[in-house]
Amino acid sequence: MKLWQLLMNGKQNIPSRPQFNNNQPPMKKNDTPALIVALFVTGAVVIGGGLWFVNAIKDTSAPSLTSTPSTLSEQPAPRLSSGETMLISELMTPEKEKAAAAIAQGNYSKAIQELEATLTSQKNDPEALIYLNNTRIGEEESYTIVVSMPIGSSVNAAKEMLRGVAQAQDEIHREGGINGTGLKVLIANDDNDAETAKNMAAEFANNSEILGVIGHFGSGTTIAAAEIYQQAGLPMISPTSTSVALSRAGNYIFRTVPSDRFAGSALAKYQLDALNLTKAAVFFNSESNYSQSLKEVFTTDLFGQGGEVVGEYDFSAADFDAGRMVREASDRGAEVLMLAANSAVLEEMLEVVAVNEGNFPLLAGDSAYKPDILERGGKEAIGMVLAVPWHILGNPEAEFPKTSQQLWGGAVNWRTAMAYDATQAFIAALKQNPTREGIQATFANPQFSAEGATGEIRFLPSGDRNQAVQLVEVEEGKISGFGYDFVPVKD
Repeated sequence: MKLWQLLMNGKQNIPSRPQFNNNQPPMKKNDTPALIVALFVTGAVVIGGGLWFVNAIKDTSAPSLTSTPSTLSEQPAPRLSSGETMLISELMTPEKEKAAAAIAQGNYSKAIQELEATLTSQKNDPEALIYLNNTRIGEEESYTIVVSMPIGSSVNAAKEMLRGVAQAQDEIHREGGINGTGLKVLIANDDNDAETAKNMAAEFANNSEILGVIGHFGSGTTIAAAEIYQQAGLPMISPTSTSVALSRAGNYIFRTVPSDRFAGSALAKYQLDALNLTKAAVFFNSESNYSQSLKEVFTTDLFGQGGEVVGEYDFSAADFDAGRMVREASDRGAEVLMLAANSAVLEEMLEVVAVNEGNFPLLAGDSAYKPDILERGGKEAIGMVLAVPWHILGNPEAEFPKTSQQLWGGAVNWRTAMAYDATQAFIAALKQNPTREGIQATFANPQFSAEGATGEIRFLPSGDRNQAVQLVEVEEGKISGFGYDFVPVKD
């Protein structure tokens, strides 16, 4: 059985919306899914809340589900929806429940009314905005992409990325669509789990209406799914996966986030040139592709420029002891601590920040760009320097920071910007050739460019984005509400 069943029948009266021009090349009608039959044996547990600066991210593992559930409560949680199921439980409202039921029944006018009411009271809900724009399309022809997010494991990161996708979709609909045709966005929850992502990737590939994928979150998950997309010829853009290994995944695999090659090099250069220090101790997670990738690039560049790594310490080691390891690094002559941590070892990274007590300068990659560093790291994190793809204060006069703050009622971070850029890239390619093969050829064309949140979007032959990173540091401030902020490093 497929991941979803196409059960919509009958067209309802739909309130006024942009009229899409259907004088386009023939394409299949994109019926809206109404019922999701989950194929996986893991459920999603969704916790957390708010914009990135409001609440800290809390990761949870999904509970195991029996393969033959006997009651409704034991049924596997839905993993894919265009609006008939709400996947982010913490954003659920009575209006969204009514909207989902109305969409499942094909009553689009009722669903639009309820989703608009939701966004009146819950302005920063990207799921509601995406489903609202999907519902406004109704049963008219549309181009379909899917967004695969870590809703069950890193819900705040998922919401951050969904805001970027929702904003780009909303903007193109306000302009009348892609050459008059609407953009339908399916939301998927892969829990940032490699096996789940692979299974879902196979389902996406087998649905000919899906023309592209935005995802996945972690590098290991993305690399696992990328093999399937490459074999099937389904274009994928990751807004957050930075591992250098993804550069070798194939010609259907792209990303809008700069690879670790840029981040690792920038951090090594900052240590040597700005800090004028040569010796570093590197903390990393041997079980994370992203973490190892960042460590390797940083180490190679540091050595290449005359620096030295005096010790490597594994966050995931059974005998991990932050205090002992920091003391050992000091004894070995370390002058800087490089924290190449991913989300899975956030607690261990915070332990290092705490026991360091500000004695050694701290460097880190974009995965450390979390409210936990500000809220829980506190004064011990002051001066910590991170390499991130984009920062809202990097160019505050640009259009995207203004429009995003107006739409969501608050500041957004680099994950939102990169997801926005991924969606804009797909929109630009769909305007030229709305097929899987056409999208890939458009991206691969050296002349391709699209305007994104961070400027021009171009892809290298490897599928990487040719863009420098932004260095930010932790300072005392009032923006986040925690007493500390991430701000661009001053030149």
